[in-house]
Amino acid sequence: MNKNTSESGYLFSRSYTNYVFILLFLLYMFDYIDRVVVTSMTKYIEADYGISHTKSGLLISAVYWSIVILTIPASGLVDRWSRSKTIGLMALLWSIATALCALTGNFIQLVFTRALIGIGEAGYAPGGTAMIAGMYPQEKRSKMMGLWNASIPLGTAIGVLLGGIIATHLGWKHAFGLVAIPGFFIALLFFFVKDYKTVDLAYVNSMNQKTQMKVKDIFKEFFTRPSLVLTYLGITAVVFVTTSLITWLSRYFEATRGLESSKAGLLSSIVMVLAIVGAPLGGIITDIWRKRNPRARLLMPTITSLMAAIFLTIALFFTRGIIQYVFFLLMGVTVTAFISAASAVTQDVVHAGLRATSYAIAVVVQNLLGASLAPIFVGHMFDKYGIESAFTVLPFVLLLAAGLFFAGSFYYIKDLNKVPKIKLEAE
Repeated sequence: MNKNTSESGYLFSRSYTNYVFILLFLLYMFDYIDRVVVTSMTKYIEADYGISHTKSGLLISAVYWSIVILTIPASGLVDRWSRSKTIGLMALLWSIATALCALTGNFIQLVFTRALIGIGEAGYAPGGTAMIAGMYPQEKRSKMMGLWNASIPLGTAIGVLLGGIIATHLGWKHAFGLVAIPGFFIALLFFFVKDYKTVDLAYVNSMNQKTQMKVKDIFKEFFTRPSLVLTYLGITAVVFVTTSLITWLSRYFEATRGLESSKAGLLSSIVMVLAIVGAPLGGIITDIWRKRNPRARLLMPTITSLMAAIFLTIALFFTRGIIQYVFFLLMGVTVTAFISAASAVTQDVVHAGLRATSYAIAVVVQNLLGASLAPIFVGHMFDKYGIESAFTVLPFVLLLAAGLFFAGSFYYIKDLNKVPKIKLEAE
């Protein structure tokens, strides 16, 4: 299993590593299918339960609030027990919770079961990020993070598309039951996946002497690294925009083009699925660029966030019809191109025993200030001023993200040099 890992930089054999990666990719895809399937069904849910657009936003936000509350404890379980087994348990829970959404009889019950989905998903992103960071060589980290995160737009697009189609032909409750099944079976496989050994939380000096980290040392790992803090905030700003688009873009197309839900969901899905190009492409370019400029992992998110802001501005304010949609597509490619490099930064500049926790902090911040806030904020603006006015803030949030990533790039090298070099060991 570990043959030639010292030469290749892989923790396991390449074939086994790629097998685990495929499982991680599929599970992340079904994570997002389960998470966003509701977005193209809100019209039907609103009609059945008599709720406003703002309350519809709660069906998305409830998932993210649960993630915010539990992702730090879950990441502690990941870092100190097992990444693979924690992922398996949580995937089983979110799959069951998704199926339970089909059995609800009122809005309160639906919000509650949506929150249960978030409880299951709380540890997946930190656990998966830490596994990939540990299994692949550092020089491939951005590329593999990009390929893995391509599952997000793919799952999002499938979820939005399936939700609209199933709701139109079978009813919205059937959609929850159908999308829950695949993730359940993939989750079972993770109980048999090998992982790297838990890393001791200690510093090792040149004499190979260990000093155990104290609580204050753990806090310092996260909050005295400016590049890391600014990366957390930059991710949050982009996530605010992508979650707004995931939740409300189909309704934007319905309102501005007079389309039915299934067609509007299709247009929205195509925009979001193009990020399957942007996420890995951003990682590949970053890894190549990083050979010449070590700051590339924060300069790339700066550039792609700026490009996405420009494309979205043109789409919202200066074009209509086919030309407008072309700029939405360009935005779809660039808006998630940041994720591969930014995710790698959250792993680069912290102790190897705290990688899942590092990404968990990113998850807390991005979900609290970004993913959970965006659906309600845009939904409220939709209720008050209309969907077109609600979307006008989004390009400015992307500009803020670009500024945060750029500021972080000036601290990245210094922060990277503070990290102790620890060799991981396979189970």
